[in-house]
Amino acid sequence: MKKNKWLPELLILVALTIIFIAAGVMLQKGDNGIQMSTAEEAVPPRMEYGIIVDSLEVIRDKVKRNEFLADILLKYDVDYNLIDEIARSPRSVFDVRKIRVGYPYSVIRTLDSLPQVYYFVYEQSATEYVVVDIRDSLAINRGEKDVERRVATASGTITSSLWNTMVDNNADPNLANELSEIYAWTIDFFGIQKGDNFRVIFEELYVDDEYIGLGHVVAATFNHSDYDFYACLFEQDSLGDYYDDEGGSMRRTFLKAPLRYRRVSSGFSYSRMHPVLKYRRPHLGVDYAAAAGTPVQAVGDGVVTFAAWTDQGGYTVRIKHNGTYSTSYCHFSGFGKGIKQGVHVKQGQVIGYVGTTGLSTGPHLDFRFYRNGKAIDPLKVKSPPAKPVDSAYYNEYRVHCDSLIRELDKVEVIL
Repeated sequence: MKKNKWLPELLILVALTIIFIAAGVMLQKGDNGIQMSTAEEAVPPRMEYGIIVDSLEVIRDKVKRNEFLADILLKYDVDYNLIDEIARSPRSVFDVRKIRVGYPYSVIRTLDSLPQVYYFVYEQSATEYVVVDIRDSLAINRGEKDVERRVATASGTITSSLWNTMVDNNADPNLANELSEIYAWTIDFFGIQKGDNFRVIFEELYVDDEYIGLGHVVAATFNHSDYDFYACLFEQDSLGDYYDDEGGSMRRTFLKAPLRYRRVSSGFSYSRMHPVLKYRRPHLGVDYAAAAGTPVQAVGDGVVTFAAWTDQGGYTVRIKHNGTYSTSYCHFSGFGKGIKQGVHVKQGQVIGYVGTTGLSTGPHLDFRFYRNGKAIDPLKVKSPPAKPVDSAYYNEYRVHCDSLIRELDKVEVIL
C-alpha cells in the first residue's frame, strides 16, 4: 500500500488544535474548575434595594387599613421580640408609627421549604425606602432609588385657565403651579386672557420606568397680551434661578418695612386682646407705632384693589402685587396722591399717611401680608432674591438662554 507523505503533518496539526482548545477551556474555568460561558459571565446579579435577590423570594404588598408593622411581620413568622426591637429603633431612621395605608413594602425571604425572612423594606416615598435587615443582628438603613430625568415639552392655548389647559392637553396639571411660581412677578395668572399661549421645556422624573412627578422647568415662554415672556433656568455660584431673555431676575423683592417706625407695638397673633373691644381675637398683621402723618410706602409694585373707609381699619389700602402676594395697610389719616382702586403703584411710592382712624387707640399702621389669600407674619416673610445674572456669567448665560429659546421656538403651540 502506498504511504501518504502528508500524514505526519496532519497528525501534528490535529495535536496542536487539541492543545489550543484545551488551553481555551482552562482559561474559561472558574476557581472551582467549572466551565463558564461568556454569556453567563456577562449577566449581572439581580439587585433590589441594594440587595442581591437572585436566590431569594421578593413578596410585594401595600399597607392595609388598620395594619401595623407587627401585623405585617407576624404573617411571615418574624419573632415578636424582634418586631418590638424594630419598633424601638431610633425614629430618625425608621419611625414605625408613620407607616401609612397604601404605601408599598417588600418582604424578602429564603426559598426554603420553611422560608426565613431576611429583609423587610418599607417605601416611604417614590424614591426613599428603609431596609430592615434581620439576618443576624438587627440593622436598619435608609436608601434612595435612582431617579431618571427625561426632558419633555408641553404647550397650549388658554381657553379658560392655565390648569384646565394643562388637563385638556394631557400634561401634568402641576406644571401650571410651576409656571405660576416662575411668572408670579411678571404675569397675573388671575388675569390671563383667552388666546394667551405657552411653551415649556421641563423634566419628568421616573423611577423603575414609572413616572413619579415633575422635575425642573428648564425654560418657558408665556405669550400674554401679544408679548413673549421668556424664562430660563440658570445656575450661578451653585444656585439655580430663573432669568428673562436679558438676564434679569424673574423675581422681585419687598421692602423690609413700609415706613419709618418707632417700634412694633403689636405682633402677629391668632389670639390677641383687642385694645378697644377688650376681648381676644386674631390679629393677623403687625402694628407699627409711628408719628401721625408719617408717609407709608408700598412694599412692592402692584395694583391697588381697595382704597376706601372700613369701620375697623379706617382709611385702608390693599395692593395686589402678583398672583401670589398681596398686602393691606390700615388706619391711615389720608391716602397718598392719586391712590384709588385700579391704580398701578411702584415699590416705595407713598400710598398713605399714618393715622388713628377706625378701631385704634393711637397713631400706628396695621400692616398685613398675604400669600395665596392666607395671612402670614410680615416679620417672617423671606423676600425673594432679585439679582440679575452676574456680569462674570453673562456671556455664558446668553449662549445658554439663546439655545433654550431656539428649542422653545421649535415647540408647536397646541391650539
